[in-house]
Amino acid sequence: MTDDVIPGDLRDFILRHIDSVAQLEALLLLRANPNEGWDIEQTAARLYVEQGEVAEVLARLSADGLLRCTDGRYRFGCDAAEQQAMVDRLAAAYSLHLIPVTAIIHAKPRRIREFANAFKFRKDR
Repeated sequence: MTDDVIPGDLRDFILRHIDSVAQLEALLLLRANPNEGWDIEQTAARLYVEQGEVAEVLARLSADGLLRCTDGRYRFGCDAAEQQAMVDRLAAAYSLHLIPVTAIIHAKPRRIREFANAFKFRKDR
């Protein structure tokens, strides 16, 4: 079913950058409010998610170049125009096809991503 409504390139983007529905919701929340800076506490309260999980979610989105962080406040801002276009497409797909999008996320093998992240070089380290 997901193959019918979610294009392959968008599916690949989800598999590469979105590890949980909370992460997707955080990305779309900040995208919807691009002029507002969000801290971990505000984001957690808005998404009804634990602050520790939100901190990890925002850090991953920032490391992937989808958010910007200044003084502990996160804003939507992609490193590349292609990323911006893909996030726009993801927002549209999620609003129309919630179940297929979340099915892709839930089917993703999280342990593989966590293992790969252990070897990822980051700017802050």
